[in-house]
Parts: sequence; C-alpha cells; structure tokens
Amino acid sequence: MAGDEAAELDLVLASGSVRSLYQPIVELDSGRTVAWEALARGPKGSPLEFPDRLFAAAARTGRTAELDYRCRRAAVDSAVAAGLGTAQELFVNIEPEVAGIRQWAPALRRRAGAQAQLRVTIEITERALTAAPAELLALVDEYRRAGCGIAIDDVGADPRSIGLMPLLVPDVIKLDMAFVQQPMSRSRARVVHAVAAQAERSGARILAEGIENERQAARAQALGATLGQGWLFGRPGELRPAADSDGTGRIRVEVDNGSETPFAHLIGCCVSRTGTKARLLQMSLALEEQALLQGESAVLLSTFQEARYFPPSTRDRYASIAARVAFVGALGHGLDPEPAPGVRGSALTADDPLRQEWDVVVLGPHFAGAFLARDVGDDGADSARRFEYVVTYDRDLVVAAATRLMRRITPLAPQG
Repeated sequence: MAGDEAAELDLVLASGSVRSLYQPIVELDSGRTVAWEALARGPKGSPLEFPDRLFAAAARTGRTAELDYRCRRAAVDSAVAAGLGTAQELFVNIEPEVAGIRQWAPALRRRAGAQAQLRVTIEITERALTAAPAELLALVDEYRRAGCGIAIDDVGADPRSIGLMPLLVPDVIKLDMAFVQQPMSRSRARVVHAVAAQAERSGARILAEGIENERQAARAQALGATLGQGWLFGRPGELRPAADSDGTGRIRVEVDNGSETPFAHLIGCCVSRTGTKARLLQMSLALEEQALLQGESAVLLSTFQEARYFPPSTRDRYASIAARVAFVGALGHGLDPEPAPGVRGSALTADDPLRQEWDVVVLGPHFAGAFLARDVGDDGADSARRFEYVVTYDRDLVVAAATRLMRRITPLAPQG
C-alpha cells in the first residue's frame, strides 16, 4: 500500500492535481464571512484525497516541503481565480518543515503579495517555532514585510503554544476545537486566561474552531472569541467571495530583527548596576525558579558565556526545568545544539558579542522578567568577576530580549 501511495503521490505532484477547498471564517456578532481558510485535498476519489493520507505519504517519501508548496500555490491561485480580492482574507497553513518553508516561501510571497491581489494570513503551529525558532521568526518577519498577517493554530492543544505566543505577536489566535466541543477544565481555563491576556495586550483577535451549533457559538463568545469557524457556518467547499467585509482586522506589528545583544538593547532603557558573580548568582537562580513557578507554558532562555560555565550541576538543573516548561534554551561558546536533555542550544562563535553576556530571561503568560549582565573583564577568581547588569519586568523589554536570544537557537536536525 505504501508503494501505491508513493506512486500516487508522484502522479499528484507531477500533474499539479493538488486542489483547495475553502471554509468560511465568520464574525460571531454579525455572522459576516470575513475570511476563508484554504484546506488541501488530493484528486477527488483517489487514495490521497484527504490531507492526512496525502501528507503522510509525503512524509514517508521525504517530499513534505514540495507537497506543502504545491498546496499553498493551489490555495493562492484558486483564490485569485475565484476573485477573492482583498475584502476578505485568505488563511493559508504552512507545515513546520522549515527547510521547505525557506525554499518555497519567496515563490509563495510573489504569487500572493507582490501584486496585492489577496490579503493573506499565514497559519503556523507551535511545532514550527520549537523545531527551528530562528528560521521561523525570520520568516514571520518576511511575511509581515510582504503584508501578510500571522495566526497561531490549535492553541491549547499543546501548552508550548501559549508560552511562545508573545514572540510571534499573532494577529489571530485560533483556539483548538476542544474549547467549544468539550467541558471546561482547569487546564483549559488556564489557556483561556493566557489567550485573553495576550489579546488584551496586543489587540489580537480570538477565533474559536470547531463550532457546529448555536450552543457552541455562544460558548465561543463566552470564551472571548470574536471570530468563529466550523460546520455551523459552512463545510469545506467552493470559495464564494463577498465584498462587504473588512477582514479579520490586523494589529500593527513593527518588525524588529535588530542584531544587538539583549544587554546592549536594554542598557539605554534600564538603570544599570555592577556586582560580582558571587552576589549576582542568587538573582540568576531565583529568576530560573520563576520559570518553574509559571509551569508548562513558560519559556526560559539563558546565556553562559563559555561551555565551562555550564557544568554538570547546571546541565542537570536545566534538564529538570526543560521537562516541566514549554521551552528552554542555553547559549554559549562551545555548547552543543542540545547541551542537556530537552534543552535547545546554540554555540556562539569566538567573536560573538553575546559571549560577553550572562543573561536569564523568563517569559510566561502572566510573568516576564530578565536579568541581563555584561562581563566587565576582570582578572582573578571567577566568583569575584564583576558584571554590569540590568533587571527588568517590563513585558515589552523582556519579549525583545527573549526574541533576540530565540533567534540564535540552532535548528533541530532533520529526523530520519
């Protein structure tokens, strides 16, 4: 059967017979359709008609990136041919195989953005960010420069999506269908609080997926959703453009991919002080503990200057934290891409200015804190070395520091 599917996939890709169906996204208050999500399908009646088998076959044969590009191209071309225009938005998914995304992204942007024929919103999942965060953050910047919006899909299905939301600043946050289809639980309530906080801070709109009846629509509004998607409003089918829409609404996000280190970026915003490593160590450790207190949606990013400052005791501590929070990163000269189990790393070059810094950044749904220090350059005992440092709990500044560190994380090696 696998061989048959591989042959069928060859035919699908060679013939360009991937197609798109479209499902409406509506404004819950007015019932107006403001956007359409493109959903990939193989040839009708074929073994690969539905996306689960289509993408499974592509994964087995190492062709996910190519299939993903064909699906996105079909989504854009069919929407243009149907006359969608710019009144309603087009939501397009991208797969978390970042090498493929990098390869095909320019062509997709040219088709969708250069002629300003469509208003495209790119949907991503938390898997994409944790697989290759630096690459995906750079790609999100490119899409934003091209005029695209950003949506995070299936929020709540994985706690990592909550912790990583602030780094992406999505225009639309899509709640997993379980929130309207299943009873409220304590864990789901925590997600609702986190999503509401992000929406309040940034102006993002909340979209509830999987709405099949009026009771679920009411439940979606009670959760703070202003947009909805599901069979109540329409099953996947033909795209029916309408002109009476302003889209989902976009928040204004300034693209900031500055090359400064976190300390260099914040030194002008915060009061700096000087202390010895021995005195500052406890401040660093206390901030790491905050990551544990924030729980499974927290992000911890730290720099260690040199690999020797990441000894076995620190490695064990970071592995323990990584098992309990959304994402942990450790950067330093000589560190491995995975310096401890579950910890994502980055090996800084000898001349990288970040090598002079000792940074600890913690970001959670309701907490943000950063300890950022720069080596003064003392000789002598390690514990007596002095650092100029700043501490901030300003969420915007902490997010800026976290983003600068996340951009340095080494991509995961391809599986298989």
